[in-house]
Amino acid sequence: MSLQVEKLEKNMADLTITVSAEDFNKAITQSFNKNKSKFNIPGFRKGKATQALVEKFYGLGALLEDAIDIAIDQSYPTAVEESELEIVSRPQIDIKEVGKDKDFVYVAKVATRPEVTLGEYKGVEVTKADANVTEEDIAQELLAQQEKNARLISVDDRAVEDKDQLLIDFDGSVDGVHFEGGKAEDYPLTIGSKNFIAGFEDQIIGHKLGEEFDVNVTFPENYHSKELAGKPAVFKVKVKEIKRKELPELNDEFASEVSEFDTLEAYKESIKESLALRKQKRAANENEHAVVQKVVENATMDIPEPMIELQIDKMVGDYASRMQSQGISLDQYMQFTGMTIDKLRDQMREQAINNIKTRLVLEEIVKAEKIEVDEARMEEEFTKMAEQYNMEAEKIREHFANSDSDILKKDIAMQEAIDMLVAEAKLV
Repeated sequence: MSLQVEKLEKNMADLTITVSAEDFNKAITQSFNKNKSKFNIPGFRKGKATQALVEKFYGLGALLEDAIDIAIDQSYPTAVEESELEIVSRPQIDIKEVGKDKDFVYVAKVATRPEVTLGEYKGVEVTKADANVTEEDIAQELLAQQEKNARLISVDDRAVEDKDQLLIDFDGSVDGVHFEGGKAEDYPLTIGSKNFIAGFEDQIIGHKLGEEFDVNVTFPENYHSKELAGKPAVFKVKVKEIKRKELPELNDEFASEVSEFDTLEAYKESIKESLALRKQKRAANENEHAVVQKVVENATMDIPEPMIELQIDKMVGDYASRMQSQGISLDQYMQFTGMTIDKLRDQMREQAINNIKTRLVLEEIVKAEKIEVDEARMEEEFTKMAEQYNMEAEKIREHFANSDSDILKKDIAMQEAIDMLVAEAKLV
């Protein structure tokens, strides 16, 4: 194999890779051995015809596709190593010459790690996040506890109001034709939940128990069912049950029922302390984020497009995995929301660019500050991870001994860089 490297603008490079005719012929033979059982030649059982017969009967093209893949898989990693480039994208392959008894020549266009020029990164000034606990914060927490411990009271002496909990029957139609999923009985609905099409819940307010009436709505243009998207519909609705929440009174009795404290004042003091810890942690995270973003803004770099696309690919994959963990595929999510893969990628683009910039800047700071992670620091991390995942530290240690620990070391080094940036920042 031989290699020529041509560096291009915007952190791109062309790797022209030549696989010798001898090696490419071996790849063709490997392709034949892989596929020979698929070829059906009169007079021969499948898999028994020679390579020469297969090439004559089917043509060399029948073996070339896999041969090309084999030759690239065998030559590209070596070319990457020899190029001494830090490649940050998948290769775009352009085949230049291919054939039996001929050198196989292809060009792999790749993105390379952009050079980062750091701006000011020590002592940057950012607005300090608010960590104060207000009376309103405490009141909101108390209200949440009241909501959690509320009683449901049946209502029969007034019409439906906002936040009432109902049981309803409904039957929907478009142009007089009923549609799938448009009918239900004893359906639970909380007014204000916005679980229905816009305008549906608002039109129920003011109607009384047992009343039957029509609700007129229009399906949104991006509705997951194309047959219904943008169309007006009529729902025949009957209110079968109305209930309202009755919040418990805020007093010592309430405090003793929902907490370990005997008085409301002691309970409120406990809530204040708990909120303070939460807000301090959130504020610390916000301060850290603000400092890092300021440092990133002060740096300059030219990110190649394929690097961005690769980051978006990863983010889409992570998003699909999260969807799958909730029992829904990415395709189903697209149908339900009217989203498309192109829209999703567009939405993720800005975050993808920021993720890349952040990592590159932090890596450059690690280099500039000569931050190194020694074995003692690794042991601290193993112990921390063992506690977090309820595992033995030895098991964690073994895992990283049997796999590449460089990624973990990089992550630790970058976190130490972040800690340094925050420690030296001016929070005003």
